[in-house]
Amino acid sequence: MNVLSDTWLPKDANDAVLVGRVWRPDPVAGPAVVTVRDGQVFDITPHAATMADLLERADAVEIARTAKAELIGPVEAILRASTQRDDCVPYLLAPCDLQAIKACGVTFTVSLLERVIEEQAHGDPARAQVLRQEIQQLIGTDLSRVRPGSEEADRLRSELQRRGAWSQYMEVAIGPDAEVFSKASPMSSVGSGAQVGLLPTSHWNNPEPEVVLAVNSHGRVVGATLGNDVNLRDIEGRSALLLGKAKDNNGSCAIGPFVRLFDERFDMQAVRNISVSLRIEGHDDGFVLEDASHMVQITRDPLELVAQVHGAHHQYPDGFMLFLGTMFSPIKDRDAQGGGFTHHVGDVVTISAPALGALVNTVGLSTEIPPWTFGIRALYANLAARGLLHPTAQRAS
Repeated sequence: MNVLSDTWLPKDANDAVLVGRVWRPDPVAGPAVVTVRDGQVFDITPHAATMADLLERADAVEIARTAKAELIGPVEAILRASTQRDDCVPYLLAPCDLQAIKACGVTFTVSLLERVIEEQAHGDPARAQVLRQEIQQLIGTDLSRVRPGSEEADRLRSELQRRGAWSQYMEVAIGPDAEVFSKASPMSSVGSGAQVGLLPTSHWNNPEPEVVLAVNSHGRVVGATLGNDVNLRDIEGRSALLLGKAKDNNGSCAIGPFVRLFDERFDMQAVRNISVSLRIEGHDDGFVLEDASHMVQITRDPLELVAQVHGAHHQYPDGFMLFLGTMFSPIKDRDAQGGGFTHHVGDVVTISAPALGALVNTVGLSTEIPPWTFGIRALYANLAARGLLHPTAQRAS
């Protein structure tokens, strides 16, 4: 494989079942559902017009591996083009389309502490360092050992309330109900190589590297990929009621590069053992930050989080993508001593895991990066013009 293929694809890419979406230029002028075989990208849209359709198929792995398909080109060329975004050549899109984009927050102890700090600091990064020390001393226990919803968690909750240290973030971290929110609208996520966006009014923000599950309409997890749940710490820190404003903006959700389907080599247990690495490279100041998030340290099992999203209480007929949360909360000073980390425009963010490849994005402002213009109506108009709107989807078994 070439340089980008070695970097962006799973280490065992030749054995992985990878599916995704690619923008195809004229005469298609629209998205294609694709698979990767032997370093080549093939269009499997005639078998599943949307990614949501493919993930409903009981034979999705077989389609990805063996179905008759049109060759688009070498994966290396498409990965390279994905950093340029020229509509005249194929490039990667987010590997999801009609699915709801859901996210779980505060699923790691480190991120819990940082959310409490954000809340107490009221969005002021200058207060974070002092608050971090005070809160850690006040809590006085290893929260990673506390099972959410357990009797021990209830006792801890009562004690923290008595000491005036309780927080709404602790409620979702160790209480019975996980935090679940809608991260982005269907079709709004960007793929690897694209720019991610920050609100211009935010001055304290960071990437959130996460594993993202691909879940079909039956609540069955059929694969996994990587995501960047771009986080505006100052806006959410001012009020939890600003979560929607802080989380859902143009380019604020990146997913990719491909969904790795579950098969005999990759399953939920493999997801539980994933370590997600993060690297941030500053364009204007040479700043470098590296960290990692380990799924073995998650406080709720991924399938428990899926069950809190989907069930008799809530259905998703087009399936959903579920961000599982992150333990990464950057505190390395960048611009001033004690000021912690915040993005600069031009930062390159690489989120990677050996089993899933790498999601690479450049940071811009939501108001200045390319706007989101291709939605569900445009997708179905394009599929209709290509004669692909026919009932090919088979319900998952």
